[in-house]
Amino acid sequence: MSTSSTPSAKIAPSVLASDFGKLTAECTRMIKDGADWLHMDVMDGHFVPNITIGAPVLKSVSDSVTGAWMDCHMMVADPARWVKDVADAGGKSYTFHIEATGEEGADKVIDLIHEHGMKCGVAVSPHTPSTAITDAIGNKADMLLVMTVVPGRGGQKFMAECVPKVSELRARFPGKDIQVDGGLSEKTVKPCADAGSNVIVAGTAIFNAENPSDVIFKLRKAVDDGKSSWPKAA
Repeated sequence: MSTSSTPSAKIAPSVLASDFGKLTAECTRMIKDGADWLHMDVMDGHFVPNITIGAPVLKSVSDSVTGAWMDCHMMVADPARWVKDVADAGGKSYTFHIEATGEEGADKVIDLIHEHGMKCGVAVSPHTPSTAITDAIGNKADMLLVMTVVPGRGGQKFMAECVPKVSELRARFPGKDIQVDGGLSEKTVKPCADAGSNVIVAGTAIFNAENPSDVIFKLRKAVDDGKSSWPKAA
């Protein structure tokens, strides 16, 4: 994850939108179509009402998909509990929600993630202000995630009211990776990219496209075009 003054564009198809009956092939085609990361949504049925995948599926993808860089979005009530399992399964980054830990608990989870050799992301849900990510937390993390839908299920409508959080975080952390996740497509990516997001998660917009590589190209271009308006790191 980037710490330069202008973080690079990264496109992370959300595997939740794939055909799980042929998961290896689905992930492989995303990488061949130009994806930088594979966004893996892990839900525990507690932090959010849905249940998705866990470490065994992550390990299967890691073992079977060449070039898989798994960006693990942990929508779980106890983020510390799963760090070792995800690291052992091949996870490259581990993003937890500030709502699950609070400010005091976040510090220890970030340390634990780093101790297990993974990059760390901290997420805020739509109802949580970006200021819940304090300067201390944001500076310690590798990536900050702004949810643009309510976490827990795919296919929701993009919530434009969340975009100002991206701007606020980019102003405070000009060198960080800032991710947006939820309802992203060619039609909704521009305000996020202009506000300062360089990591774009998109599910159905990529997996269901006739030409996924074209969608990935356009999402990347939106980020590259938006960079001129971002604040620069000192």
